[in-house]
Amino acid sequence: MANKVEVKELLDAGVHFGHLTRRWNPNMAPYIYMERNGIHIINLYKSAAKMQEAGDALAKIAASGRKILFVATKKQAKEIVAEQAEKANMPYITERWPGGMLTNFVTIRRAVKKMASIDRMKKDGTFNTLSKKERLQVDRLRAKLEKNLGSISEMSRLPGALFVVDITREHIAVKEAQKLNIPIFAMVDTNSDPREVEYVIPSNDDASKSVNKVVSYVSDAIVEGLSERKASKKEKAEKAEAQKAEKEAKAETKASAKKAEKVEAEVPSKDAEDKEAMKEAKKDVKLESKEETLDKAKSSNEKE
Repeated sequence: MANKVEVKELLDAGVHFGHLTRRWNPNMAPYIYMERNGIHIINLYKSAAKMQEAGDALAKIAASGRKILFVATKKQAKEIVAEQAEKANMPYITERWPGGMLTNFVTIRRAVKKMASIDRMKKDGTFNTLSKKERLQVDRLRAKLEKNLGSISEMSRLPGALFVVDITREHIAVKEAQKLNIPIFAMVDTNSDPREVEYVIPSNDDASKSVNKVVSYVSDAIVEGLSERKASKKEKAEKAEAQKAEKEAKAETKASAKKAEKVEAEVPSKDAEDKEAMKEAKKDVKLESKEETLDKAKSSNEKE
C-alpha cells in the first residue's frame, strides 16, 4: 500500500494552483475548490485521495512485473520525470513523442535494435572499416536514436500503464494508449478533460515543484511494488527449496525404513526359544535305512 499523502505538503508544493478561469474545462468542476483572483483552486483533499488511489494501482502493476511508461515532454517536467523514472527503473519519454510509439511498437523496436547493432559494430571493429563520412553518419544516427529512444531500450513489450504529465500536451500518447486499452495515470490541470484518463490526479502540471511532488510520490509507490515482487519471488523460492528438502528427507526416511525391514527379515531372532529352535534346526538329520525301519516295526509287534 502506498504511503499516506499529506495535504499540507501538497499545499507547500503549489499543487492547488489551477489555470485562469476563462481557460478551464467544465469537466474538472468536481475537483475545483474555489476561484481566487481569476484562478481556479484545486481541492487538495481530492488530489490527496486520487494520488493514493493511483499509487496503490501503480504498485500492483509494478508488482505484477509489467513496465510503466512515463511521458512528459514539457521543459519544467523533463528532468524531474527522467530522474524519478530512472529511480524506479522504468522507461520514459521526455523528448518528442515518436508517432506510433505504442500503436506501431514493432517499428519502434526495430529502431532500438538498430541502435544495438551500431554498438555491436563498434565492439567487433566493423565500425572502423567504414569511411570517415559513413562513420560520421552512423554516429549521428546513433545519437539521434539515443536521444529519442534510449530511455525505452529495455522496454521489450508494450507497457502495463502510462503515467502522463499534462494530457493536453501529450494528447497523441493518450490517444494511442486508449486505442490499445492501456490504463492511463495522469496529472490533470483545470484546463484538461479528466474523462480521457482512468486515474486522474487533479494537480498543477506547470510548476516544477508540483510536478516533482506528485511524480516522486508515484515513483516511490512503484519502487514499493517492485520490492513486494522481489520479496514474493524470494519467498516462493525459499518455499520451493523447503518443499524439495522435505521431499528428499521423506524419500530418505522411506528408503532407510525399507532397508531396516530387509535387514530385520534377514537377521535371526535373538529370543531364547527361537535361538534354541534354530540350533536344533541346524543339526544334521540322519535318515533310517529300510531294513532298520522294518526291524523296528517287527520288534514292536513282538512286544505287543
